[in-house]
Amino acid sequence: MNVIKIDLKDGRSFEVNKGMSFYDFIKQNDVKSEYPIMLGSVNGNIYELTHKFSYSGTFDIVDLKNPIGIKVYERTLQFILVKAVADLFKDAKVTIEHSISKGIFGEIYIKDKKITEDDIEKIKNRMFQIIEGDIPIKKVTIEKEKAMKIFKDYGMEDKVRLLKYVKIKYLKLYELDGRYDYFYGTMAYSTGIIKLFDLKSYKSGFLLRVPSEKDLTRLPYYCDQNKLYNIFYETEKWGNILGVGDVGSLNDKVMQNEIKDIVLISEALHEKKIAYIADMICERKDVKLVLIAGPSSSGKTTFSKRLGVQLRVNGLIPVAISLDDYFVDRNRTPRDENGNYDFEAIEALDVELFNKNLKDLMEHKEILPPKFDFKTGTRKENNEKMKLPENGVIIVEGIHGLNEELTLHINKKNKFKIYVSALTQLNLDNHNRIATTDVRKIRRMVRDYLSRGYGGEETLKMWPSIRRGEEKNIFVFQEEADVMFNSTLVYELGILRKYAMGELMKIDQSSSVYYEARKLRNFLNFFKDIDEKLVPQNSILKEFIGGSCFYDY
Repeated sequence: MNVIKIDLKDGRSFEVNKGMSFYDFIKQNDVKSEYPIMLGSVNGNIYELTHKFSYSGTFDIVDLKNPIGIKVYERTLQFILVKAVADLFKDAKVTIEHSISKGIFGEIYIKDKKITEDDIEKIKNRMFQIIEGDIPIKKVTIEKEKAMKIFKDYGMEDKVRLLKYVKIKYLKLYELDGRYDYFYGTMAYSTGIIKLFDLKSYKSGFLLRVPSEKDLTRLPYYCDQNKLYNIFYETEKWGNILGVGDVGSLNDKVMQNEIKDIVLISEALHEKKIAYIADMICERKDVKLVLIAGPSSSGKTTFSKRLGVQLRVNGLIPVAISLDDYFVDRNRTPRDENGNYDFEAIEALDVELFNKNLKDLMEHKEILPPKFDFKTGTRKENNEKMKLPENGVIIVEGIHGLNEELTLHINKKNKFKIYVSALTQLNLDNHNRIATTDVRKIRRMVRDYLSRGYGGEETLKMWPSIRRGEEKNIFVFQEEADVMFNSTLVYELGILRKYAMGELMKIDQSSSVYYEARKLRNFLNFFKDIDEKLVPQNSILKEFIGGSCFYDY
């Protein structure tokens, strides 16, 4: 047997037999970490612990403190949940749907029976038994046709639909104590890796809770997000109207030449919701200020333009104010923990002047708003005066729109707050959800590449910083919104796919974001391409691919 050299980052070197698994190497050579070890890597290439050494290199571990490790933990726990339900309830169906209230929401469907809190407790106890058994999770290679038969026998038509269009002969499945499943991400070595979780009854289903990398010793603080739940429920109803609940059913529509209708109905659902929001604003006679906020790449700009059109239909005249013009001079801008300018902090804005201008406008006084020069980092002279018509309403779009501190001096009855986000409308299948943040990453990547000259690698490297700003300034205030708008379109990844794949394929194994790029490529491969000529000019999607009727790209 060939011998290869493996170096550790702590300076130790070992000669090991080619074909030894990562798991055995870690066990035999006392490779330790403060946190559970989830995966291993050689020369920066990440693999599961069942992977076998085939060449010399530097070995490192991916533990639970790593964001990648947390995702492996979450995915492994989901497989344990699926197995526990199968053990207790024959032919039951588990759907893992979306992130909410610091957990993963899903539903369990049992024939001729409604799931109860007692059932959830039984499932949780069975999960504990599976975890205590420390059962290995095996990765097996199976012919695609055989895999599809397994899933058909399980009654998993969603996986059969998904795999139907995959152009491969063999498929890698995971097996847990005789139960097979497909996951498009990596899995832990065994069930015993799970140390902390909770499963609780929630609304129409369950909430699966895991720790975050910020604090692995406890579960995150539970906070009910009722408004967010309602918008996800609305989205589920939209999916039922469209007859598209997963990627396989979307691909069916493409192959059956029915995608044009899906595009038209999706866009009509958007327009109907925007019109409904405009009606809500009009009905509240005291509203003079509409505040729109949401995370990066949510389509806020197009949403605000379309809302303006619907407000005009109702006889109101929208007047937009840019928060960017209210930045304080650069020498007064706060800095973050690294000493860099923190332009996303609310202290970076002249809140007092902003409130004074708003109050004057609402009293129909003429104002001279500031104009900020980003090159000099100071305000410049502005001669463009502004006045609100009698039937006018002020529109403000910006990161702090939901934060009450931004409009502290404005009476609450005069304000209407809208949260806009791209909340995932469909998943790969019942057990593989598409994270909302992944949809926004792909939107941002395509827009950065087409309109700003940034490569996909640059966008992915910026994302952790973008995410930190969102968690600090947006997500904590989302339940403050009067209404939420889901800007995702069920067909959009079929449009964005070709642009995103082109950028993702450029990211090689030496990049720090290669693993993330590979993950995005893997799930985009399941989508059939859709002709972008079908996208109407006023679509939110045009904000990312160009051709919008509202502004130059």
